[in-house]
Amino acid sequence: MFEGLSLTHILLFLVILLLLFGAKRLPEIGGALGKSIGEFKRSMRDVQNEFNNPTQDARRVEPPPASPPSPPPSASQTKDPKSLN
Repeated sequence: MFEGLSLTHILLFLVILLLLFGAKRLPEIGGALGKSIGEFKRSMRDVQNEFNNPTQDARRVEPPPASPPSPPPSASQTKDPKSLN
């Protein structure tokens, strides 16, 4: 990843950061950056787990209870279309 960077480049970068932010702010910035990277990695791992284990959520969701079947209509309830007239 850093094949093109030599020790001189890295030192120059650190000196510029020190001049821009000061010695007191650099540890705070580094800590915040580390926490952000850790949270990003944790989120990526959670997303990958969701895609790798999609059935885990399906097992937790219960299907709705089945309603009892309705009884067939009796002969007295069915009407002859001719008797409607």
